[in-house]
Amino acid sequence: MIQAITGRLKLFCRDIRGNIAVTFALASIPVTMTVGAAVDYSFAERTKATLDSYADAAVLSAVNQSAKALTDTAAQTTALTQFNTQAATLKKGGVGTASVTVTTSGNVRTAVLKYTASVPTAIMGMVGMNNMNISGSSTAASASPTYIDFYLLLDNTPSMGVGATPADVTTMVNNTPDQCAFACHQLDISPNDYYGLAKKLGVTTRIDVVRSATQQLMDTATAAQVASSQFRMAIYDFGSSATNSGLNKIFNLSSSLSSAKTAATNIDLMTVPYQNYASDTDTNFDDVFPDMNNEISNPGDGSASTSPQKILFFVSDGVADAANISCSQPTNQGRDPQTNQTYTRCQEPLNVDLCTTIKNRGIKIAVLYTTYLALPTNNWYMTWIDPFNKGPYGPSVNSTIAANMQSCASPGFYFEVSPTDGIAQAMGALFQKVVQEAHITK
Repeated sequence: MIQAITGRLKLFCRDIRGNIAVTFALASIPVTMTVGAAVDYSFAERTKATLDSYADAAVLSAVNQSAKALTDTAAQTTALTQFNTQAATLKKGGVGTASVTVTTSGNVRTAVLKYTASVPTAIMGMVGMNNMNISGSSTAASASPTYIDFYLLLDNTPSMGVGATPADVTTMVNNTPDQCAFACHQLDISPNDYYGLAKKLGVTTRIDVVRSATQQLMDTATAAQVASSQFRMAIYDFGSSATNSGLNKIFNLSSSLSSAKTAATNIDLMTVPYQNYASDTDTNFDDVFPDMNNEISNPGDGSASTSPQKILFFVSDGVADAANISCSQPTNQGRDPQTNQTYTRCQEPLNVDLCTTIKNRGIKIAVLYTTYLALPTNNWYMTWIDPFNKGPYGPSVNSTIAANMQSCASPGFYFEVSPTDGIAQAMGALFQKVVQEAHITK
């Protein structure tokens, strides 16, 4: 019996199959702790994500438009109260410290929230780690609305009666005995003038598109406002009639954009009393720009409605046609057929110095150049305009007209509309560019 028992003991000692139980028992401790740590860490991360969302909401509440009426201190208190109120709803854990700093520089308000918190553990407590510490921060910045006054200067002189597209030009050329692409508004034979013909043929002229585009611009401005009366508009052209040409106010500067849209219906082509009136010298930038400069008061920094930035929004084909002025191009002698008065006629690209005078006051100029189309069937165009409107690759490429219009514009505020582009879309895009780049200047 003793020998049998001894033999059984020796077999038990030599048998290693039972060690798996011991090994598992020993290994289960770190495995359990690792899994528990992962569970606890995951819960802590979810808690942190929740607190981060509360922090984001709190700083945003300090920089949104409604909070702009509050002082920095008041906005800071409001944001901190909001965060603590939301954090108190946590089922487990709690905030240790939380602080909010709100600062305003110029028209930019910045809010920063920082917090610390602790989250109780479930498994890690077995090894003495009863809480996991977490921390986070959130920052938000928002610019106050930039207030801007827009002064729209719209060229409505006879050259803007040209067809808006090559197809419109072709229609006019094919239906006029002198192959004229311009829908001149000649009062002595109206409605049988070329303006009336264009209407009859359904031809769209440049001035038609400018009118529609100006109305659409008011809708764009209305939608872009983030504060009441953020944008104000004034509308000018070069005169309703060649007999009293010069800066003409269509709409006084006003924050009523709906009224500006209504007033824009009055934008139309300048009339002439008869053919070759004043030798067609109807586009005098040298007179209009100084008068426009006098219309615009000194600009502010845009931080408040009482200190708006000033933008001259100029839409034109960029060619001056005036009498008895200093000219960069060869001049010709013209004569009024009814008065016999003679004129030294100057046809030239826009004089950039006129723009520089305005920009030197801190007023920005946004230029929409409606490309001066080549008119190869028109002898007047080929003689007097083509020499400075034609580069080696055609109109507007290396064109002095285009170059001067771009030089007139403030950096980044130039847009050229080719015949296939939409003037309305271009005006809207240029407006958005101005608004996006507007900033406090002091």
